Amino acid sequence: MQPLLDPQSTSGKPVDLAPIIATDSELKQVAIPIGGMTCAACSARVEKQVSKLTGVSQSSVNIGTEKGVFTYNPAVIRLSQIKAAIKKAGYEPLEIETAQAVDADRERKDKEIRSLWTKFIVSATFSIPLLYLAMGSMLTWWQAPIPNFLEPMTFPLNFALMQILLLLPVVIAGKRFYSVGFKAIWQRSPNMDSLIAMGTSAAILYSLFSIFQITQGDFAAVEHLYFETAGVIITLILLGKSLEAVSKGKTSEAIKKLMGLAPKTARVVQDNKELEIPVSEVEPGDILRVKPGEKIPVDGEVVQGYTSIDEAMLTGESMPVEKTIGDLVYTASINGNGMFEFKATKVGNDTALAQIIKLVEDAQSSKAPIAQMADVISGYFVPIVFGIAVLAAAAWLIAGQSVVFSLSILIAVLVIACPCALGLATPTAIMVGTGKGAEYGILIKSGEALELAHKVNLIVFDKTGTITEGKPAVTDILPAPGFSCDELLRLAASAEKGSEHPLGAAIVRAAEEKALELAPIDAFKAIPGHGIIVTIQGREIALGNERLMADIGIDLNVIGDGKQADRLAESGKTPMAVAIDNQFAGYLAVADQVKATSARAIEKLHLMGLKVAMITGDNKKTAAAIAAQVGIDQVFAEVLPGDKANEVKAMQAQGYVVAMVGDGINDAPALAQADIGLAIGSGTDVAIASADIVLMRSDLREVATALQLSSSTIRNIKQNLFWAFGYNVLGIPVAAGLLYAFGGPVLNPIIAAAAMSMSSVSVLTNALRLKAFKPVR
Repeated sequence: MQPLLDPQSTSGKPVDLAPIIATDSELKQVAIPIGGMTCAACSARVEKQVSKLTGVSQSSVNIGTEKGVFTYNPAVIRLSQIKAAIKKAGYEPLEIETAQAVDADRERKDKEIRSLWTKFIVSATFSIPLLYLAMGSMLTWWQAPIPNFLEPMTFPLNFALMQILLLLPVVIAGKRFYSVGFKAIWQRSPNMDSLIAMGTSAAILYSLFSIFQITQGDFAAVEHLYFETAGVIITLILLGKSLEAVSKGKTSEAIKKLMGLAPKTARVVQDNKELEIPVSEVEPGDILRVKPGEKIPVDGEVVQGYTSIDEAMLTGESMPVEKTIGDLVYTASINGNGMFEFKATKVGNDTALAQIIKLVEDAQSSKAPIAQMADVISGYFVPIVFGIAVLAAAAWLIAGQSVVFSLSILIAVLVIACPCALGLATPTAIMVGTGKGAEYGILIKSGEALELAHKVNLIVFDKTGTITEGKPAVTDILPAPGFSCDELLRLAASAEKGSEHPLGAAIVRAAEEKALELAPIDAFKAIPGHGIIVTIQGREIALGNERLMADIGIDLNVIGDGKQADRLAESGKTPMAVAIDNQFAGYLAVADQVKATSARAIEKLHLMGLKVAMITGDNKKTAAAIAAQVGIDQVFAEVLPGDKANEVKAMQAQGYVVAMVGDGINDAPALAQADIGLAIGSGTDVAIASADIVLMRSDLREVATALQLSSSTIRNIKQNLFWAFGYNVLGIPVAAGLLYAFGGPVLNPIIAAAAMSMSSVSVLTNALRLKAFKPVR
């Protein structure tokens, strides 16, 4: 390969791209809250400004979360340079989120909401009398009482100056529209504020010119005052912004609820004394004590005591989970009736709760592909609107209309054509959708995953630990004549007590669950590939496969028709024969049992019209038995771990949009290869890292829930986009005077302002409907 040349270079020397092209491991990603953005044009400007920087490989700014996510090479560019680019774009990079910054950000947003409401109240207080004064004398059907010294025909200058006095507080309340809007125009990136600033400024300047005409003796100019138009427009937009800010706050309630779960203090045990300290001061290795009813402050491992814990905040499962020495406990889960002590293992941002919060935040900050179209349009939208407004006003002037009429058209077009609704349509729905998923224990890592999930038409499940429990259990006890079930199980468990084999461990667990007393082993002999022979209390116990029984001369055909072992094997179970003192005592069958919810989950997927397959490294007979039990359509058995991804790729080549569901390290390549990877929450960290969606409950029914949530969210986004596009497609021509040209009414700028404000609120309200989402069970 020839070296790349610098197109600006005249020397012809190859350019060293090593510092610029970084591997994934060298790149860093940072989420920066950004203040001062008001619409999609703002977020597009920040994206454009930062993406120009050398060393920044990805720039994504979300107006809904007011956050930018940037991927950069720290060897080439510093974080301070990214922040400087944001400032250069005209916006304020805020403190990167830590636990303290999150609280500060929440306070900042609450303060912003209070400030907007205050500004709206001030604005309304003065704009209502302004509107009354300006319009009262025109309402011939209602003789509005106006003081004599303000009569427009008698004292026109007094009338005009009073309007200016009433307008000033309104303009001061809305001063941000002017400071931000004109600055954006100066920087050649006009935004929503620019439209408002230009529209209202045009009305104010023309009105000031009319006052000048009044001072020159032209009293008729009093009819050309439009101060009330500017005042009411600012008031209505402040109302819309206030409602929008409140609605935005509601879209991130899921994050706030998660953050509010963690306790603020912890009880540390030092020298047998309790010391209450802030959770932020807990270090790994500290011993903490939790009393009944208290929340667990950090993640850890139980070292003393026994209790049951409500982990619903983590898994969504309402049943308490019993915990004893060696078991793991998690932040914000609620202790039951027992008091216990545990060793802190993960604190701060390493806890399970912190990781969940980060996943949800990352998903809410990410952009779905469907959002790209809206962002591109929004980036060009405002300049186009300026052009349409000027052309429409000029066209009406040329057509013979008055300056006042043309000015009214200009203001109406500028005010009605706000890209806010367009910019909010996608991110708000994604914020609510991912938050709703978190409530159901479904962690969706990105907006892209949320969008793509509803297109899935083939679900592929791993078997072990996904469809099945992942650990063997005794399913059948078939004693031979002369032996009881309990005796057979007790002796078999006694024989296996020292074994580390998973099947042996399953037999021991079954005996312990029945509280059977196990006998000590006198002698033990393992026969690899066959089984074991042990001596217990003078009795010889042989436990293993049919080959072991044949080697020691045991006749197995003493139960029924002698085909019990074959039937057990055909149903996916592993039969183990037991002989006591050279006499066949019966069979124990061990199997990895199917989860109680697996069959119902697959039935739900079938009802949704999806095809379901299973992929496993297990033998064909066992795989077929499990598949038949739960209703799987297609089985891929005896697949090596490295080949699972290839099987998924082959399905994709057939035109399927594939979702892979798994839990193990060996599933990670297939999870990454699939269009959508869903990891079981109880699975390995590698599988969870490779997946797009994590199911915290380990309940396969949530696969259908995730797909239903995706479908509902995308439907909501499409509704929002339809409304936002439709609003502008219809609103701009009406504001430009299309109806008037055919004998209809002209759109009053005040009505245009009200419509613009309500368009954004309606999009947010529609997105909030997702909070009522409930899966079809």
